[in-house]
Amino acid sequence: MNNNKLVFILMILLMFSSCETKVDYGEIPLYSSNNNIQAVIEIPAGTNKKIEYNKTSKAFEIDKKNGKDRVIDFLPYIGNYGFFPSTFSNPDEGGDGDAIDVLVLSENVSTGTIIEVKPIAIMKLIDDGELDYKIIAVPIDKKMQIIKANNYLEFSENYAELKQIIELWFYNYNKDDTAVIKGWGSELEALNELKHSSL
Repeated sequence: MNNNKLVFILMILLMFSSCETKVDYGEIPLYSSNNNIQAVIEIPAGTNKKIEYNKTSKAFEIDKKNGKDRVIDFLPYIGNYGFFPSTFSNPDEGGDGDAIDVLVLSENVSTGTIIEVKPIAIMKLIDDGELDYKIIAVPIDKKMQIIKANNYLEFSENYAELKQIIELWFYNYNKDDTAVIKGWGSELEALNELKHSSL
């Protein structure tokens, strides 16, 4: 084999080895192989930067406002914030056109983590006139759990103050939006919302 052919083959091999297939987090199934609900974490607990998954670039990026990184001018995120993959909040039904949001109550986990969760409540938030419901969840993995609530009743009875903190946080973290909380729903309502919104 002459040198030109060898160089050509090496170039082709290098090109293919440098092509990295990006995971499309929006297309991951809602249910894991264990039949547990999966959530994708965008913003770790304790973070002030507003990180969002960009469906086009398939990358997690800091949201921009007026050309600057969007940083929450309030307390940091009180849980791990993200979305349920393969869901869609339909604008024709008053939704915001995004995947269904989730707040996972656990110690902080990294951006891009896919975590199996159990929904325990749904907070019915209206954000600038759009339905922007927030499903509250806990990890399936007991070692990651920081509260002992498996359903809405346990959450409401044992962590009433935490519910108030979550409400206060969502009312105050974004001064530019008008948020209204229309109440709370049970884990069954959260599951129905996911079922209704799944693609």
